[in-house]
Amino acid sequence: MNAFETLGLTPEADQAAVHDAYRKMAKMFHPDQFEQGSMQQQIAQEKMTQINVAYEEAMSLSLKRPASSVRISTEAAESMAERMLEHGSYESALMQLCRAQYKDGKWFYLQGKALMGLKQYSSAHQSFREAVRFEPDNRQFRQGALDAAVEMKKHSRISYRVADWFDGLLHPRKRE
Repeated sequence: MNAFETLGLTPEADQAAVHDAYRKMAKMFHPDQFEQGSMQQQIAQEKMTQINVAYEEAMSLSLKRPASSVRISTEAAESMAERMLEHGSYESALMQLCRAQYKDGKWFYLQGKALMGLKQYSSAHQSFREAVRFEPDNRQFRQGALDAAVEMKKHSRISYRVADWFDGLLHPRKRE
């Protein structure tokens, strides 16, 4: 039985469907619902292990598929993007954000977080600044912009040092 079948889904199921099916099955088969040491608890533990493995595999497979071009609510896109960010799936988070019906401050903030994870500090800074334009008093958005600016500055200095060092190797200066 493959991962999608274990979760009661078709192989075309998206990440949200996989997550929802997992939550329903986890509630149904969680071992804590059964008497300690009982046969039912042991069976539930085995089933829960199968469900966990199936969930990981199904999520991995669904991440590899291109995201649907179908628009979803901004709240749903942001929620899925947050889950992807928690797992370090920055590209997937960006793909989920692209499905949103509209862009708000949180949307730009999440885009900034994903871009920070991809080490695209300049683009991340622009996203955080756009989030701040939506909500000027949001400290979290402002902190994101500051963090991105610091990273931009830090990495630009290192790159200039490397470039200068490399240039010095190629074009040694004459000592007078």
